[in-house]
Amino acid sequence: MWNQVYNPLGSTTLSTIAAALPVVTLLVLIASNKVKAHIAAIVALIVANCVAIFIFTMPAGMSLRATILGAVTGFFPIGWIVLNVIFLYRLTVEKGVFETLQKTIGGVTTDRRLQLLLIAFSFGAFFEGASGFGTPVAVTGAILIGLGFSPLAASGLSLIANTAPVAYGALGTPIAGLSSVTGLDPYLLGAMVGRQLPFFSLIVPFWLIWAFAGWRGMKDIWPAILVTGVSFAIPQFIISNFINPWIVDIGASLISMACLIGFLKIWQPKELWLSPALRSHDESAKDVPPLPASTQEKPSRAQVWASLTPWIIVCAVLLLWGTGWFKVLVNPYTTWNYPVPELHNLINKVAPVVSKPTPEAAVFSFTWLSYTGSGMLIAAIISGFIMGFSPGRLIGAYGRTIKVCAYSLITISAMLAIGTLTRLSGIDATLGLAFAGTGVLYPFFGTLLGWLGVALTGSDTASNILFGNLQRITSEQLGLSPILMSAANSSGGVMGKMIDAQSIVVASTATNWFGHEGTILRFVFWHSIALACLVGILVMAQAYIFTGMIVH
Repeated sequence: MWNQVYNPLGSTTLSTIAAALPVVTLLVLIASNKVKAHIAAIVALIVANCVAIFIFTMPAGMSLRATILGAVTGFFPIGWIVLNVIFLYRLTVEKGVFETLQKTIGGVTTDRRLQLLLIAFSFGAFFEGASGFGTPVAVTGAILIGLGFSPLAASGLSLIANTAPVAYGALGTPIAGLSSVTGLDPYLLGAMVGRQLPFFSLIVPFWLIWAFAGWRGMKDIWPAILVTGVSFAIPQFIISNFINPWIVDIGASLISMACLIGFLKIWQPKELWLSPALRSHDESAKDVPPLPASTQEKPSRAQVWASLTPWIIVCAVLLLWGTGWFKVLVNPYTTWNYPVPELHNLINKVAPVVSKPTPEAAVFSFTWLSYTGSGMLIAAIISGFIMGFSPGRLIGAYGRTIKVCAYSLITISAMLAIGTLTRLSGIDATLGLAFAGTGVLYPFFGTLLGWLGVALTGSDTASNILFGNLQRITSEQLGLSPILMSAANSSGGVMGKMIDAQSIVVASTATNWFGHEGTILRFVFWHSIALACLVGILVMAQAYIFTGMIVH
C-alpha cells in the first residue's frame, strides 16, 4: 500500500505550488498559441509524472500505470463520443442534408443572436441532458460553423452556453456521482443545485449574446433572451425540487426551445444581426461572409424532415442509452472490468481528505455497448443508410473522420491521463486542501474548488467524485451545511467546463479549427472566472444571509 501525501515539501504554500505545476504548464502552453494542443498535453503529462514521482513520492510504476489508465479512459468514453459525433456531422455534410438544416433554422430566424439562443443554449442543453461528456459542444459547434459562424464564435460561444445545464448532464450523472462519495441523498443534492443554477440559467443567455454582439446587440433582443432564460430556469427549479434530478435538462431544454420558437412567431428584432463574427476583433471571421436574409430558400417539408432525421435518431438513441434500465439490461453481457495490476486498491486516501484511510479503485470498465459514443455510432450508421450511403462509403467516411480527429484524440487521452494521475497521486487533493483552509470565506472558495476540479478533469462528475467528500468534511468542521457545499461543488464546477482543455479540443475539432486552442482558451477564460465568482458569491449569500434557501 502507498498512502497519498498532501504536504510533501513541509510547507502548504510550496506543496500547493508544486501541485499546480501540471495544470499551469498545460494552460500556459495552450494559451501561448505557439505549441500545438497535443504537444502541450504530452508535455504537461510528463510534468505531472515528474511531480507525482519526485515530489509527491508516488512509486514510479504506479505513476506510469495511472497514466496509461487515464489515457485509455480518455478515449473511452470521451474520445469515442467526439469521433462518432464528427462522423455523423461529416455524413450529413457530404449528403447535403446539413445545408438543408441550416436553411431550416434560418427559416426560424436569420438573426445570428437568436440562432445562438436556439442552438447553443437550448438545443445544447438537450444534448447535455441526454448524453453529456462533450456531446453538446461537439454538436452545437458543428451546427454553428455550418451556419456560417466564425470558428471562434462557434467554438467559444458553444463553450459559454454549455454551463448552466452541466450539473444535471447525462441524465443526472454528476448528481449521482456526488451522492455516491458524500453519502447524501441525490434528491436533496439535486434540489440544492436547483436553488443555485436557475439564477445562472437566466444570466447565461444574456451573457452569451453580450459576448457575441456587445451590450447594444444584447439589448435589442432582450425579450427573446428573457423568454429563453425564464423558460429554462423555472422548469429547472421545478423539476429538480419536485420531481427528480435525472430529467432536469431534458425537460427544461424542450420547454425552452418550444417557448423561444413560439415567441419568434410573434416577435422579431427590428434590425437583423447577420454578421458571423464576434463583436470584438475576430481574425477567424475574415473569410466568412455575412448571411444575407434575402438568399434563404425555403426547403420543402420533405427536405426539412430529411435534414432533421439524423438528429432525431441521435436524440432517440441517446435517450435510450442514457436510461438506467438500458445499462442494467446490457452491461452484464457487454462489460469487461480490468483492475489495473499493482495499482487497483493499493493507494490510500488519508485524512484530512477522508475520515479514515480509503483505497482508491483503479479499474478500467470497458462497457463497450452502453458507451454514449457507441450509441452515437449506431445512430450515425442508421442515419447513413437512411441518407443512402452504402456500407463501403460509410467505412471510407469513417476512415477519413479518424484521420481528421487523430490529433484531437491524442490530446483528449493525454488530458484524461493528467486528470487520473493527479487524482491517484493526491496532487488534486493538495490543491483542494488549499481552498479548504480559507475559513469564513470557504463558501466562496469551496465553490471555486468545484470550478478547479472541472478545469482539471474536464468533467463535473469527476470533480464531484474528487472533491465531494472533502466538501462535506470541511463544511461540517466549519459548521456549514454539507448539502449546500456539496451542491456548490457541482454548481461552481459547471463554469469550469468552458476552460477545461478537453472541452476546448472538442470545440476546435467540431469547428475544424485545429491549432487554435489557445485562441479559444483566451477568449473563454475570463468569462469562466467571472461566472464562477458569481456562483461563489451566491453560495456565500446562501450560507450566511439567505439560509432559508438551503435544503434540509
